Amino acid sequence: MSDLAKTPKSPADAGTDTTTQAPAAAVEGSAAPVPAVDPRLLVREEGLKGYWTEFTRKIRGGELGSLPVVLGLIVIAVVFQLQNSNFLSASSVANIAVYSSGLGIMAVGIVFVLILGEIDLSMGSVAGVGAAVWAGLQVSNGTNEWLAIVLAVLTGTVIGALHGFFFAKIGVPAFVVTLAGFLGWMGLQEWLMGGEGSINTPSGSVVENLTNYFFADKIAAYGLAVLAVAVYLVSLLRDSSRRKAAQLPARPVTEIALRTAVVAVLVLAVAYVMNEPEGARGLPLALVLFLAVLVLADFVARRTVFGRKVFAVGGNAEAARRAGINVDLVRISVFAIAGTLAAFGGLFIASLSGGATKSLGGGNTLMLVIAAAVIGGTSLFGGRGKVWSALLGMIVIQSIQQGLNMIGMSNAIQNMITGAVLLAAVVIDSVSRRTQKTAGRA
Repeated sequence: MSDLAKTPKSPADAGTDTTTQAPAAAVEGSAAPVPAVDPRLLVREEGLKGYWTEFTRKIRGGELGSLPVVLGLIVIAVVFQLQNSNFLSASSVANIAVYSSGLGIMAVGIVFVLILGEIDLSMGSVAGVGAAVWAGLQVSNGTNEWLAIVLAVLTGTVIGALHGFFFAKIGVPAFVVTLAGFLGWMGLQEWLMGGEGSINTPSGSVVENLTNYFFADKIAAYGLAVLAVAVYLVSLLRDSSRRKAAQLPARPVTEIALRTAVVAVLVLAVAYVMNEPEGARGLPLALVLFLAVLVLADFVARRTVFGRKVFAVGGNAEAARRAGINVDLVRISVFAIAGTLAAFGGLFIASLSGGATKSLGGGNTLMLVIAAAVIGGTSLFGGRGKVWSALLGMIVIQSIQQGLNMIGMSNAIQNMITGAVLLAAVVIDSVSRRTQKTAGRA
């Protein structure tokens, strides 16, 4: 060994030698690295100032969320209530709820398709086929009504899966596949109806009760409202607990309490309107079923692996494929879901119209369903949206139609206003996405 190696280094030499000294953190070895935390996640801890900072940051970054549609609903309610004092009456609110249900259930299916970044133009025709299958089996052939309903809904599932197969496996664009389906299933609907122009809904049947049955007992509406508030509170507390366990910033108790209070006021107010005023009929069964579909679909979209795969494929299909996701299976499944909900929604339309007809699902049915999803906040560009947008969007559309009917406006005016609202929603979505790209958050 050389003398140089045996000679100890002076403190000065040691301070300048960068090749032999260990990193300071390794020498000290006692402190664990502290993970960096995005300061934007901590603003809530600043109280009201922090909430305002977070709100303004989201607005500047184009993250509008449900704000436009909520503000729109407030404006609609105020304007039409001033025009007609019965707009917020019990019967009017009940009509909005019932008429929103069937189309709203179909809009939930469209939300999944739009998140995927695609479109389904066959929803109206599939709804018509579902109603025709039910009517042919139960009314014309005497099949057990529950079996007829199940087979009608499963018919929609098979049709949707067939669309997904041609799109995912064969490579035919979804627009073309569902446009062909729109025409083809319309022909099948007419063929299934045969020489009958319409098949009336049997009195007292399950399908008739879908939109005509109301829970007259007041405990039904109030009980559902309390249950909704309780489920919402539990979900907030659970989410906060999970974030704390992961050592992530969580909502403070005051925010959870405020959010729960706001939701409680809203749902209890709706329950009151359905129960207490003169002419109130109680809680509509149609609304209960619509909410059940929304809750189940929201759970699938936000709390399951399948839901995360749908968002991943909608955001970037190639990246999802490289991450090991079976893109074809996800696409087929999404179109199967859309077909299922279209057929189910068709039964609601049959209930409202008094039976299955050759024209059921035609007219502006498809446009209203797509408009509800888009107006509610689901992006046409894929990868972004919420199941609850189907509820918000459909309430907007039905509120406009209800209000215009009450002040005597024609269908032509209603269509023009609905079209303008749809265009405004798409413009907001486009501007929001552009703003997010500018802010580096898209």
